[in-house]
Amino acid sequence: MATDSPDPARTAAAKTVPTGTAPAETTPARRLLPVIVPSLAVGVVSALVLLGISLLAEKLQDVLWGTLPDTLSIGRYSTLWMIVMLTASGLAVGLLIRAVPGHAGSDPATTGLVDPPLAPGAVPGLLLVTVLTLAGGISLGPENPITAANIALAFWLGRRFAPGTPAELWISLAAAGTIGALFGTPVAAALILSETLLSRARPGALWDRLFGPLAAGAAGALTMTLLAHPSFDLSLPAYTHPRGNDLLSAIVVAAAGVVLGLVAVYAFPYLHRAFRALKHPVLALTLGGLLLGLLGSLGGRLTLFKGLDEVKELAADPSGWTAGQFAGMAVVKTAALLVAAGCGFRGGRIFPAVFVGVALGLCAHALVTSVPMALAVACAVLGVLLAVTRQGWLSLFTAAVLVGDTALLPMLCIASLPAWLLVTGRPQMQLDEDGTPLR
Repeated sequence: MATDSPDPARTAAAKTVPTGTAPAETTPARRLLPVIVPSLAVGVVSALVLLGISLLAEKLQDVLWGTLPDTLSIGRYSTLWMIVMLTASGLAVGLLIRAVPGHAGSDPATTGLVDPPLAPGAVPGLLLVTVLTLAGGISLGPENPITAANIALAFWLGRRFAPGTPAELWISLAAAGTIGALFGTPVAAALILSETLLSRARPGALWDRLFGPLAAGAAGALTMTLLAHPSFDLSLPAYTHPRGNDLLSAIVVAAAGVVLGLVAVYAFPYLHRAFRALKHPVLALTLGGLLLGLLGSLGGRLTLFKGLDEVKELAADPSGWTAGQFAGMAVVKTAALLVAAGCGFRGGRIFPAVFVGVALGLCAHALVTSVPMALAVACAVLGVLLAVTRQGWLSLFTAAVLVGDTALLPMLCIASLPAWLLVTGRPQMQLDEDGTPLR
């Protein structure tokens, strides 16, 4: 497929993504002070790019899923319209990826959340494809392509206007600014980047290397909060009375989330290989869109799109669905995530995975009402995210933010231990250039 060829700028960069902001030795304060202004600037711009793309996607979504079907006198979320719309989205994205410079970046199956910078010429096409993907109802989030675009822009501008600065500075600032804006807090950026920094085992004070990214994350988060007021809190009933048997429930629900996530992880390379066998991105994406339309008609409208707004609708009326319906939505959304990521749509997997976890947690509560709803949802999200992202801090943080209850933190930390034993060393939901799963 044309989109599977590696980007020259990416292959020229180091395979391991540098995320530090300082050389190997301990960084003195006088070397950190000059980082503040570019960090704040990159954070603000990263948030504005995310906000701009999100607003464009929302406007186009209103047209595609509101104005257009109303004009044609077709039900907005009827089976016919979901199949037509998602198939058309696949065709449009496939044609764009084939036509735009840089083919909108590398095969998304081979990319992670923070990767080496793309060539600047690929950024406009990547952003355009992202808008269509988000608006078309594809089960992917904005995090991966927006982070990639911001890294490319920050890297290009930074090296152009300050050629003496290390490349890793701009990569870490753009990643932190985008992640901070996505989650509305710099803590998420600090946790994710600290995990990466520790995995690289570089010497020097960790907070020296997090100084710039934390400033960029704070600027991105504050910009997004002031302009868009994002919230992840599902407003679930508070977890007020911890009980001894809740610990067993937490471990079991988190393990169930891991199992569902690992099913997707193990199926991913096979599905990706099947789409690549078509040898044509337009055909693969059109077929992927058709399959997503069929899945949407099976799971209902809530299984469309990235899933962030949809989980709030689920949580607002958990008694409106049965345990079987929640389980069905979790399975359909997992399948939709697999298809969307495997056929070549550009997008992230965090938000769809969160939807899967929330639906699974609500299913667990509906099956066993003695399991507190907040506990079930948080632990299911924790398990699914651990399997899909293999990011421990991200999984814990997201699960805790969704329920907004610090009383759950001890339970989540304990439940994460057996869950991590289930996922560690297993294949990741990311492939090498030859299609082999990363470990």
